[in-house]
Amino acid sequence: MAETGAGSLAEMLDERQHLLEIAQWMFGSELAAEYVLEETYRRWYALDDAERAGIAVPRGWLTRTVGSICLALLADPEHVPSRPSRPPDPVTDLPVRPAGPGRELLDRHDRIARRFAAACQSGDTAALRAVLAPDAIVVSDGGGKVRAPVRPVHGADAAATFVATLLIGQPGAEVALASVNGRTGLVLRRAGRAVAVVSVSVAMAEVTAVWIILNPDKLHRWH
Repeated sequence: MAETGAGSLAEMLDERQHLLEIAQWMFGSELAAEYVLEETYRRWYALDDAERAGIAVPRGWLTRTVGSICLALLADPEHVPSRPSRPPDPVTDLPVRPAGPGRELLDRHDRIARRFAAACQSGDTAALRAVLAPDAIVVSDGGGKVRAPVRPVHGADAAATFVATLLIGQPGAEVALASVNGRTGLVLRRAGRAVAVVSVSVAMAEVTAVWIILNPDKLHRWH
């Protein structure tokens, strides 16, 4: 999956589960496996753009890295973590809304967010593109726990493609309206568990920015 685009959310989650299962199989410990995944993704993001672009099969690279970290820890069992290397990131919502917005602004935000949500729920990419501003951006946060794109996606066409690929038509997934930081947003769930929370910024009658949280540490309260 290219860092400037997006594979499906199912692919990203399946990749993470695949790596987690390898680490759990080698250690029999979910805590140690999570540590291994965190270190694996840290090494991925430590690569520069050219190095990541030169990796033809990222999943293969990540699998080999998980294996090498596991082997190194098994060779030195005292370094296998018995507690989290750091506390989980606090649950935070998406960008903070301006203080004291008027009722009219909130109502407009709600109408536009609902148009965006309806396009996502119906899988209508044309409607999705129509609600996005020409210079719309998409920003995603995997928190080093999901291999989300590093850079924002720019432009209505690219943003619509990104959102459609990431959120629309995921097997067993359900997109629902939710209050995100006091405004209308979306939550995507699979098997009852939140896998993405989405907030939008609006101007006039268009969505100008889409903010997507994918970091599992920030999604606990949404389950």
